Amino acid sequence: MPIIVNLDVMLAKRKMRSKDLAERIDITEQNLSLLKSGKVKGVRFDTLNKICEALQCQPGDLLEHRPEEIDDVVPRIARLRAR
Repeated sequence: MPIIVNLDVMLAKRKMRSKDLAERIDITEQNLSLLKSGKVKGVRFDTLNKICEALQCQPGDLLEHRPEEIDDVVPRIARLRAR
């Protein structure tokens, strides 16, 4: 996935537990865990804003774009064409 969620890094930098952040921004620990793992398709700006306020950071501190390597893309294209 080309978007990397660095929420765990920022939590460590701020010495805050996931449980404390979840309580502070009023979401479940399970949803925060899904967000940390990158297993979500999106995040509301309101939630992102609350996270940034609680961790005193910018959205760019939490999200990173890493372009896919060509070696990852070519096999995927081949599989799609084979369908």
